[in-house]
Amino acid sequence: MVVFSDKATQFSDTRHENLVRALLCSDMLVHVAINDQESIEWLHKNSDSVPNIICFESSPELRNKLGGSFIHKRAEENMFNRLVNIAKKGNRSESTEVLKTVSGAWERYNADDIRFCLLVIINSYIRPVSVLKNLRAKGLSTLNCMIKNCGSQMLNCLFDPNCRKAVQCLNSCSPADQVCNYRCIASYESPYLEAFSLCVLQKNNCLELDAEIPSKPIVTPLYMFRGELLSHEVAEDLFIGWLDNLEWSWRVIAGQNPAYDQFPCQYQLFYRGKARGSFWYEPVFQVQTQEGTFVWRRRKYRVRRASVPGTFFFSVLDNGVVSKEFWTIIDVCDDLSWGLFHYSGAAQAAGLSYTGAVLVSPDGNFKPELGGQRLVSALEKCSIMDWELYRVDNCSCNNPPLGIPEGSRLHSKIELRNQRWVSQQHG
Repeated sequence: MVVFSDKATQFSDTRHENLVRALLCSDMLVHVAINDQESIEWLHKNSDSVPNIICFESSPELRNKLGGSFIHKRAEENMFNRLVNIAKKGNRSESTEVLKTVSGAWERYNADDIRFCLLVIINSYIRPVSVLKNLRAKGLSTLNCMIKNCGSQMLNCLFDPNCRKAVQCLNSCSPADQVCNYRCIASYESPYLEAFSLCVLQKNNCLELDAEIPSKPIVTPLYMFRGELLSHEVAEDLFIGWLDNLEWSWRVIAGQNPAYDQFPCQYQLFYRGKARGSFWYEPVFQVQTQEGTFVWRRRKYRVRRASVPGTFFFSVLDNGVVSKEFWTIIDVCDDLSWGLFHYSGAAQAAGLSYTGAVLVSPDGNFKPELGGQRLVSALEKCSIMDWELYRVDNCSCNNPPLGIPEGSRLHSKIELRNQRWVSQQHG
């Protein structure tokens, strides 16, 4: 990939010559914030040979081009217009959908989504990209598998209003657009949706999907805490955090993954179970549904220690699909005033891989002085810039469904030193 500023179009120097040569052999050209009229006119004259052109935040005089054809971003259609477009050539309709997917991802201003934009175009018009193989539809084989193995679950879903809405919502999403997909699931979850997903995806893999936990970035866990080497027991205590003193372990200030970390009012509950060696994580969060209402959601993860203290394996059955994750405690302040946790995960049967990180504190409030350079260094360990974090809205968090099972066990090693958080929450 070669990057030029628009000044390369305005001056006859080495940059200009390099740009001309690059355009002659380019498969894809991406315009970002090109609004200078002189640059626009130059690009019109010199980019005819480029088969794929995508424009972000640029002048409307610059047009999108995919597979050699110019494409307009289509607004929401009525049924008549949709039927007209179906009657047109399939490749034009496909290009419009690609443009819609790419534009939606770009507008989230996240490094992973920007990379996703470029990969979608490469996958569709240049060459297959292995990590996006799940974008390619399976056709009749999927339908046959569903009818053969999951007939009753399909019917139950179709007759249940929430499940039916969930499927319709998911059909409007690109298979690889995790933000769109998970919002649909969280908006309309129901026992029928769980049964449908469990049968179609998890048990029978009718969509023939696959995904692995990302191997990068490689992040190292916290090594020392309060002057001593981190142990497995202390690492678990750090997850448990403020629970017992407060009704929760941590509240999320901000997160890096736009699909999973941007929900309002996120509470984390970590605790040791009754059984020896058992450890559990239950996130509680709000979801603004597709209809605009707010509902509470809760998940339950089984947690196992990995080989290195401060690293853990998480697993959860989320609406019929198993997700497996690898979590790392990046840093926690000695007084537990803040912490940073990183995760990588995959929902194999849904064909989704993901990474993320959550910045947590006892109250979920962001303060400019929080963490200082130590927090900046912790984010750098995760290859995350602070502008990539989504601030969690913790303003209207009434009556969260908290609480942990009776008989659960909490801290075994550490003591909480800073009690001002407790007095603030109960004051």
